[in-house]
Amino acid sequence: MDSEPRSVLLELDAVSVNFGGLQVLIDVSFSVSSGEVVGLIGPNGAGKTTAFNVACGFVRPSSGHVRYPAAGKKNVRPSELAGMGVARTLQGIGLFPHCTVLENVMAGGHHRRGGDFVTSLLALPRGVRSERALRTSAMAVLERLGVADVAGAMPSAIPYGVAKKVAVARALMAEPQLLLLDEPASGLDETELVEFAALIRELRAGMGILLVEHDMEFVMPLVDRLVVLDFGEVIATGTPDVVRNQEAVIEAYLGVDQ
Repeated sequence: MDSEPRSVLLELDAVSVNFGGLQVLIDVSFSVSSGEVVGLIGPNGAGKTTAFNVACGFVRPSSGHVRYPAAGKKNVRPSELAGMGVARTLQGIGLFPHCTVLENVMAGGHHRRGGDFVTSLLALPRGVRSERALRTSAMAVLERLGVADVAGAMPSAIPYGVAKKVAVARALMAEPQLLLLDEPASGLDETELVEFAALIRELRAGMGILLVEHDMEFVMPLVDRLVVLDFGEVIATGTPDVVRNQEAVIEAYLGVDQ
């Protein structure tokens, strides 16, 4: 067993979210540490997407806090994430349709560019060097994910599963300590699911991962801990083997035949 201490990268502390008179999250608490994969699961309408959006700063808690202890910040804005070592992918692929795959991935490293807009626009040496380094880094990430062959293609010309990997590649350009994945398995076929699972296993060695999913067969073998939501509340948390046998989870999500 790994004896190295793990630092907490993300912590939701008694987070509640109200939309008008509707309470979507109720005192939700969980954390993600370095080197672990945490799965956030639950039936449709359980509050998974809201919890993800709270973690990303898209939704502000009505009460409670979202903390990023390693960065010493809480309740951050989405624009602050990259500078804190946090990257995310969303349910939709979200690639820029009029940019090539390579350009899309390069966009993920914008915050670490040494040059600025003026130096790039005027092709000054600093801007040219920055652009070249960014391009090299982007190609290296595409190669790591096995999709370098589509670097020059437009997003509309590549298969959906490949586009999902490109979206992850763009996120990895931020060199994150924490990766937030919102339903990465959606729309993938069996072969693509196997490939994506292998990718997550590889990535966990260098970062913490929060995985929001509804595909139980995909999630169970991948995660260290599960957090189960139902009607906006945490009804179970623990290892997959422990959670899968809890009556509340069986009734709410897995089904009585599991």
